[in-house]
Amino acid sequence: MRPLGSGARMNLQHWQAQFERWLKNHHTHQDSAHDLCHFRRVWATAQKLAADEDVDMLVILTACYFHDVVSLAKNHPQRQRSSLLAAEETRRILSAEFADFPSEKIDAICHAIAAHSFSAQITPLTVEAKIVQDADRLEALGAIGLARVFAVSGSLGMALFDGEDPFAQRRPLDDKRYALDHFQTKLLKLPQTMQTAKGKLLAQHNARFLVEFMAKLSAELAGENEGVDHTVIDAFSPVD
Repeated sequence: MRPLGSGARMNLQHWQAQFERWLKNHHTHQDSAHDLCHFRRVWATAQKLAADEDVDMLVILTACYFHDVVSLAKNHPQRQRSSLLAAEETRRILSAEFADFPSEKIDAICHAIAAHSFSAQITPLTVEAKIVQDADRLEALGAIGLARVFAVSGSLGMALFDGEDPFAQRRPLDDKRYALDHFQTKLLKLPQTMQTAKGKLLAQHNARFLVEFMAKLSAELAGENEGVDHTVIDAFSPVD
């Protein structure tokens, strides 16, 4: 993000205020992992990832605020279509609710929204889409990611982990049944999917936090409350 003039900053602030006002009135039934606070955090991260990049910040801002305007539950049969549905709904919202929004930016915004999802497997083709994807995926790692995993799994009535085999050494992974399995099925894979160099470094850093949590959990399950299980750290630490 090249330095913005006062007019460009004011324009972003104007649209951010407009989006927040609309979302507070119309996006009120989402879980805590996909709410307005999530959109704000993704936008804050995206601004850091966009530093020194020649990008359209209004495209990024808008995609950050609407990327989960449709977010189907983890156990929904059409879950993988969430980002496509969110892109379609964003197109409708911008056209119907924000008459003065620059229409020439909508295609780029909708592409960034469609491509942000891990499950959709859509390749981001623009720098803006890559930044939005990375910013959203960073939300799934670190302390916030840890909290989100267990918040979502609790709302779905899932077990925290398999007490007999918590790290799935002798069974197939099943993150629709056990929250901890989601670390291996998705979260620890995220650093290798990052689109920007800065995003990858941050993802590796935050993935290590999740591995440290796993190592601490493993130690406690073995009755060791003061240390960590270094075999878990060796097995799951992200590759640089």
